[in-house]
Amino acid sequence: MPFGKKLLDIGSMLPSVEEAKDAEEAEIHNANLGGISSRPPSRPRASLSRGGVENKIVPRSAKLRQQLESEEDQNAAEFCEIDESEKNDSENIEDEAKENENDWDSDLEPEEFKEQYDPTGKSRYISACKFYGVIPVSYFLRHLQDQELVMRHHGLGPQATKALAVTLVTNTTVISLDLSDNWLGGDGAAAIAEMLKENCYISEIHLADNKLGVKGAKALSHMLLDNTTLRKMNLSGNEFTDEAARYFSEAITSTQKVESMNLSHNMFGDGSGELLGTAIAENTGMLELNLSWNHFRGKGAAAMAKGLGANIFLKMIDLSYNGFGNDGAAALGEALKVNNVLEDLNISNNQITVQGALRFASSLRVNKTLRILKMSRNPMQNEGCLGILKAIQASSESTIESLDFSDIFVNQEFDDLFNAIKAILPTLSVKHGGNSDMFKKQSLQLHPMKRILEYIKENNLQLTELTKNLEDKNVSLTYDEFQKHLMDVGIILPKDEWQQLTDFLDKDKTNKVDF
Repeated sequence: MPFGKKLLDIGSMLPSVEEAKDAEEAEIHNANLGGISSRPPSRPRASLSRGGVENKIVPRSAKLRQQLESEEDQNAAEFCEIDESEKNDSENIEDEAKENENDWDSDLEPEEFKEQYDPTGKSRYISACKFYGVIPVSYFLRHLQDQELVMRHHGLGPQATKALAVTLVTNTTVISLDLSDNWLGGDGAAAIAEMLKENCYISEIHLADNKLGVKGAKALSHMLLDNTTLRKMNLSGNEFTDEAARYFSEAITSTQKVESMNLSHNMFGDGSGELLGTAIAENTGMLELNLSWNHFRGKGAAAMAKGLGANIFLKMIDLSYNGFGNDGAAALGEALKVNNVLEDLNISNNQITVQGALRFASSLRVNKTLRILKMSRNPMQNEGCLGILKAIQASSESTIESLDFSDIFVNQEFDDLFNAIKAILPTLSVKHGGNSDMFKKQSLQLHPMKRILEYIKENNLQLTELTKNLEDKNVSLTYDEFQKHLMDVGIILPKDEWQQLTDFLDKDKTNKVDF
């Protein structure tokens, strides 16, 4: 029996058979006292001895048959002349008796034993919790009718997840389900997968950080072959390995409904890269794919890039925090030369040096669709960033709108080129780690107080020369008086530094300096 149908039977409130039996015995007792039973028994009863019929309960249909048999003994010829209408009347009476017999149980069923309509599924959930031996989650009961059901960090475990899945099989309200960080394990994932085979309302599911492993990957991948309503899946941080990638490869190849999938923070390696690369090339529906924080390197990275080049649907792919390196960057560049749909590419922190950045940059001269490029935290230095900018400048059909070079220092040449490109692409924005030339200039600007101390040190002056008069007076100085004393010993500060110094020494804003 399928999971959903099997679980639907859990906790169903069936009518009491004992009460029905008592009612039936009461009918028989009435007949024994000479009365006529108000209704026929719910099922044929064993005949008594042939000596009499006093204790028999005779249904109306049986009574009619006895009358017809008596008439046949008196006059067989008359019985043969019964017209068709009388036969129809006899059949109608028999049908009515059978119909009344079918209705007997429900008519006499006590009110308290009737199953109540449960549109929320709360009763089903309570029964399922009893069956699986878990404590019901009150939060789930309160939010069972929400369109977006968020249950992160509840520590459900496999058994409680099964009870939850029982309820959601028939739920028609929840369209987004978040069970992240609940230690579901493979068994919990299998229960959710079986539920999703029958639930046709949930379109978004989050199962991140649940240690689903290979068993969970297999169950969810097989579910995707049947489900036609899921559009977004978050399976981040579930310890998926190359073995699990085999199942996801089949699912990604076959599914045409899932538009967004997050497989980040897993353990996919080079073997996974080859499997998933082939799947990406053949997929015909996915728009967003997150494979960041995995272990794609070497051949795996090259296979991923090759699959991306053949894909004709993906709008966004996140490959950050892997190990593509220079060869992987070059392979991605070749993919972008033939891919005419990708708009958002993230290859941050992939060990791409200046050489890899320059090899990748060549693709930007011909690509016409990429809008967002993220290459932050790569050791590509200013030269690599400058190469990307020059490639964009050389393309008359570039659509780049955003560049992210976070944590990479650039120089003044980069800033000058960026300002020149802004005239051509006014919507272009760039993030970087800062202008190193400006940083050098700013580092030379010392705090005015430090400048005073350095001046005193360089000129072998003593602070007593500056403060001897102040000690005698033991009073605070106005700004003008303090400035005059500084000028007397040869310390002259620019206007902006003078303002900075007075702000530092007069934090109470008294317009006086107590040096």
